[in-house]
Amino acid sequence: MPSASVAELATGPVWETVPTTHRLAGAAGARDRDRILRRSLAVSDVVAAILAVAFVLDPAVWGPGMGPRVTDVLLVPFVILAAKAIGLYDRDQHVVRKTTLDEVPSLIYLSVLYALTVWLAEDALFNGWLTRPQVFALVLTMFVLATLGRALVRRIVMKVTPAERCLVVGAPADTARIGSKLETSPGVSVVIVGRAPLRFDEHHARTHGSEGSPLADQDLTDAIVANQVERVIIAPDSHDQDEILHAIRLIKALGIKVSVLPRLLEVVGSSSTFEDVDGITLLGVRQYGVFSKSSAALKRAMDILGAGAGLVVLAPLLVFMALVIKLDSRGPVFFRQRRIGRQGELFLMLKFRSMVEDADAIKGQLRDRNEAEGGLFKITDDPRVTRVGGFLRRTSLDELPQLLNVLGGSMSLVGPRPLVPDEDALIEGWQRRRLAVKPGMTGLWQIFGSSRIPMNEMVKIDYLYGANWSLWLDLKILLRTIPYVLRRRGI
Repeated sequence: MPSASVAELATGPVWETVPTTHRLAGAAGARDRDRILRRSLAVSDVVAAILAVAFVLDPAVWGPGMGPRVTDVLLVPFVILAAKAIGLYDRDQHVVRKTTLDEVPSLIYLSVLYALTVWLAEDALFNGWLTRPQVFALVLTMFVLATLGRALVRRIVMKVTPAERCLVVGAPADTARIGSKLETSPGVSVVIVGRAPLRFDEHHARTHGSEGSPLADQDLTDAIVANQVERVIIAPDSHDQDEILHAIRLIKALGIKVSVLPRLLEVVGSSSTFEDVDGITLLGVRQYGVFSKSSAALKRAMDILGAGAGLVVLAPLLVFMALVIKLDSRGPVFFRQRRIGRQGELFLMLKFRSMVEDADAIKGQLRDRNEAEGGLFKITDDPRVTRVGGFLRRTSLDELPQLLNVLGGSMSLVGPRPLVPDEDALIEGWQRRRLAVKPGMTGLWQIFGSSRIPMNEMVKIDYLYGANWSLWLDLKILLRTIPYVLRRRGI
């Protein structure tokens, strides 16, 4: 097929670009981002290791009797080599979101390995012997310092280096959705320099003489070079797999990073197990929403401990909020609403009342002001919200009584979003599998933007949670919920 020029791609319906001023901003400095980040992380790990040992040897904490030697310098290359072997310096270059939270299991492994090595080599390193409390202190201190140091380094590097320049290739609807999510997602520093299809559309076929042909190699190469692209994100649809693989090989041959939106994982989840059988790769798919007895018991134990501890610690605040609500407006302290729980069972979800007493009665009069999509109901300045209720909603304090639901077993700390019956009636087909998992106080839907997510997107997110469940996933969601609530992202 005839090769279209870069100018034609940039002005025709096939190619969409942002203003030239954005395409050219900071492209030279962006090429060194990975190297800067790797070296900064290495320095952070070394500093964490040195400070951790200094804490263990501090006479003010542990008493006299131990002291460093010149041989302590051997710890520095060990930390870097161990972190490299675990993969702590290689992951960032392959991912768009560079987050420290996902590294926590590896950082725990590094901390334990570091403490074990120091303990085994204590005779050569120190003038004395480590006690058991000191070894545990070394593990904990190393982990905390390494985690905080890496989080700080990533934040600084993202601030001082140009955003990663990304080209999105795929169907128009997919490329637009990916672009909007990447440019608005916290913790992601990218600029979308253009979007292109994997195949030319009918208009381009008539204009340039192609017949639904794949994007030409030269066109793709020219676009990458002209826009100084650093990463190409591919969203495959129904295209021939050989065409997609060819595009990936071409991009990688140019030294450009590639990320692929895997359609299969929207159904089976990313926690599937890969295996190789004499050169044939098989994907072991977990049964959706079915936990082993030990996993179910572990999740329930975490719910009981978390909800119980939360109620005890927050008891004074809960009593104070109840008094304020009672004094602010007429009506009960708690708002009880029917929600759909696990396996479609109805339960009464508790909240602090944040609206006037007859809020449900006047809901019908406000439907023309609804701002949410796909069957959800949300108004930014809802006239039914009381003065205290507005504060409760902005701070998410109105959700705290759901700890009682968690303790009672109708909800979990983490899970799919509990829907009202009217919203649940809109969900059909395979998407109803989300009900196999107990609903949660928070979940992926909360940290991804809560009410900003349309219904069809939310049920996919809920499904993926059930397909990918692990205890570590629950812990990550709980940890990520805290900053999202503090930023009031759920409004």
